[in-house]
Amino acid sequence: MKKTTGAVVGLFAAGSLLLAVPILAIGAGAASASCSAGGTPPVDTSAVAAQVKAILDGGGKEAVSVPGLGDPAEQVPNAKTIQATGVAMNVPARGQVVALATALQESGLRNLTYGDRDSLGLFQQRPSQGWGTANEILDPVHASTKFYEGLKKVSGWQSLSVTQAAQAVQRSGFPEAYAKWEPLATALQQAIEPLLPKADGASTAPSPSGSGSPTGLAGGCTTDGDGTGFGAIPAGAVPDGYEIPADAPREVQTAIRWALGQLDTPYQWGGSCTDAQGSDPMGRCDCSSLMQQAYKAGGVSLTRTTYTQVKDGKSIPVDALRPGDLLFTEGTANTPEHVGMFIGQGLVIHAPHTGDVVRITTLASWKSQILAARRVT
Repeated sequence: MKKTTGAVVGLFAAGSLLLAVPILAIGAGAASASCSAGGTPPVDTSAVAAQVKAILDGGGKEAVSVPGLGDPAEQVPNAKTIQATGVAMNVPARGQVVALATALQESGLRNLTYGDRDSLGLFQQRPSQGWGTANEILDPVHASTKFYEGLKKVSGWQSLSVTQAAQAVQRSGFPEAYAKWEPLATALQQAIEPLLPKADGASTAPSPSGSGSPTGLAGGCTTDGDGTGFGAIPAGAVPDGYEIPADAPREVQTAIRWALGQLDTPYQWGGSCTDAQGSDPMGRCDCSSLMQQAYKAGGVSLTRTTYTQVKDGKSIPVDALRPGDLLFTEGTANTPEHVGMFIGQGLVIHAPHTGDVVRITTLASWKSQILAARRVT
């Protein structure tokens, strides 16, 4: 590892001037073109799951070939340790993916006793740079803990790409190298998650791509479905069969319609969402400005950040959601770091993170990580 320091540089977003914007008309059931996320090749998630199960659960004994997992007997248990450490530290699934991608790049998920200069272990951490003694770094739990501690010091890491977040912790000489491991890291996180024991009251957060274990919600959510019936939803698309709820209040219908108009526009940390289709990046949306501007179009005033929006309106049980309700994830219930809008039929619209676009995902993928829900109309 080309590690020089455990210090990290934070990001912050200043409040932006809010401008009036037109409501973009999207009819019920309409769909926009899906976004082609280029960059890294796809990963056979079923093959990864079979390989993980074969190693961790004693099933799937047939030979499975997964590029990047040439020595699964060593790599998969190490991946499980990294992920389980993240769960124990209340790091959401996205952070677990960052850690797995980092270890894939730095060591190939092997607990190496050698490396560049004095680098060692899964993350190629250096004793001389304060990561611990050589023996400590060679303990996968210690190494994982130190990585997550570094990640948590990165202000706004949830809004960074996997590469940016990993680089903020590692300070590698090859910062772009992490990106190619994100698909495999995501597949590993999804495959390992259901095999991990759940502590009382604990839950494992889904990855930003929409994975996760649907647990803990009933009532209004299940009667409206959890969105799984729509199958995979392409980035930036409205799934066939979705309709803006006709029985929702007018303000909510307008807010949903306006938010749908921003689909497929790039995420921008700190963006005002006042001109998501324009050329100025700061006119694009982050998660909370998407909520603010959508409701502004409907005549409802919201505050600017997730930290304040979680106090807007009134708190509601997560088993009694209605279209237009805001759902908060990541961080804590008092200081959540992400927000999306429930739009009915088991779907949520949100602006995920840097490198992604405004998209619709399923409520099932959010269930296990919802920290708070608010009704603002």
